[in-house]
Order: sequence, then structure tokens, then C-alpha cells
Amino acid sequence: MATQGLKPSSPSHFILVSSSCSLPMAKSVLPLPVFCLLLLLLCMIFGGTVKLVNGQLSSQKTWCIAKPSTTELALKDNIQFACNNINCSPIQIGGSCFYPDTTISHASVAMNLYYQANGRNYWNCEFGGSGLTSFSDPSYGNCKYD
Repeated sequence: MATQGLKPSSPSHFILVSSSCSLPMAKSVLPLPVFCLLLLLLCMIFGGTVKLVNGQLSSQKTWCIAKPSTTELALKDNIQFACNNINCSPIQIGGSCFYPDTTISHASVAMNLYYQANGRNYWNCEFGGSGLTSFSDPSYGNCKYD
């Protein structure tokens, strides 16, 4: 940024001087698109999900399922933990989610029941790193992931 001023060269004469002073300009820490993405990420972490509908924010339903890479032991521990805290009748024999009779299927239903019953907070789908939040409804047949 150039500045100009008058300096006396003698008692009755002035000369025009110009100096160049480069002050650092305030720089944007984050570009706007990156800032917006981080803001949306924080919204998802601290209170569910956010979705734009007709230009306005609205909540979107989410579900908790077991990660496919989870060990059988961890899945069984997840079922035990969830079923000690919520009603797991849908995965019992004769329940609407008993079939397929697999550990991962039962764990996913139990984990989701726990997640839904406790407010759909991200930490309610942690399960020691074996939970996965889904934006697609994993319901099938008569088994409803509500």
C-alpha cells in the first residue's frame, strides 16, 4: 500500500515523497466451502444430522448398524450390552427381526434399538468403534428399524 505525504526540504519548500509500506492483510483462515463443510460436520457430531430441504435445515433420520468388519465376539458383546438396556424382543425367536438368524443381523437390530432409544446421538452408536451410522433405512421385510 503506497502512502504519500509532504516533507519540508527547506523552510519554505515542500517535496512530495512516496513510500511503499506493505502491511500483511488479514487472510482468511479457511475458504468458505471448507468452513461450511466443517460447520455441517459439527452439526452432525453434536446433534444428529442436518439436511437442506427447499433451502431450509431439517433433521434427517439416522440408524445405527454394525460394521461388517466387526468380530463375532464384539457383535455378541454389543447384543448383550444393548439388550441389557432395551427390549430386544424383535431379535428373539418369533420376533420380526429374528431372520436372518446371524450375529451381525441381530447385533445391528439391537444396536439400532439402543441408538434410537437413547436419542440418536453419535456416541450411542460407538460400541467400541464397531457401530456405523447409516443415512439409509436398513429395514427389510417385517423387520423395521424404528
